[in-house]
Amino acid sequence: MSSTYAVAPPAAVLRSFISHYVGFCAHDVMPGIDIGLPSRHAHLIISLGSPIDVLQMPNTIQRAGRLRALVSGLHDAPAAVRRGGSQEIVHVFLLPAGLRAILHASPAELTSHVVELSDLWGRAAESLIQRLSAAATWELRFAVLDNAFVRALVPIQRHAAVAWAWRQLAARHGRMSIGGLARGIGWTRQHLTHRFRAELGVGPKTAARIFRFERACRLIRDRRLRLVDVAAACGYHDQPHMTREWIALAGCTPRTWIATELPFLQDYELSGGDHGE
Repeated sequence: MSSTYAVAPPAAVLRSFISHYVGFCAHDVMPGIDIGLPSRHAHLIISLGSPIDVLQMPNTIQRAGRLRALVSGLHDAPAAVRRGGSQEIVHVFLLPAGLRAILHASPAELTSHVVELSDLWGRAAESLIQRLSAAATWELRFAVLDNAFVRALVPIQRHAAVAWAWRQLAARHGRMSIGGLARGIGWTRQHLTHRFRAELGVGPKTAARIFRFERACRLIRDRRLRLVDVAAACGYHDQPHMTREWIALAGCTPRTWIATELPFLQDYELSGGDHGE
């Protein structure tokens, strides 16, 4: 397989809502299945070639489908996407607030769901795809995204306490008590969970699981630690606890993921470098 990719930040006015853009192009991709892992980001993925063949959605209700421009909210279960042949995609890593401010979608309604961008933007979605396809370089394509998203941007209300709670969980890689987090705000745990889920789509306990899982993935990829040491570093009770969480979030054990998924993982795919909300 031969592949190239480019990464860029969005325009300054968008950085409270978008983490970064990625352009990815690959040829002669070995046929197989890629696992879409839970992360702190919502996603907009636009194919400039064949539609994206989603074989398994991150929920048990939604049917598999082929999508040209997919939008997914936060999720705590894996998705499965067919790979093979040639791929050319634009990938927007959205912060949860970006779903409301830019795509005009409810994070709660998109939790563990995948929809076409056209379901949210109507004809403007096809116009965006056409302009991206016509642009000759990744730099120009990212400029197209900036232009479209700045025009789409609408003011939203965000609760400062929820944003603070998200940042605390992110900074500590999910290793903190949800009860303690609530007390730090002056809320009950139940009220924090309600407000957190309404604004971001998942509760703080689920967010903590995702942050901890992200860190485990990065430690395995970057430092190749023993699994027992990864479990300890990430705050799992023990290695079997980490394995159970991994099966729930990635659909396989850590050892299986290392053998079958890690060799195909691109550098940009693992989240965790930003704490924004």
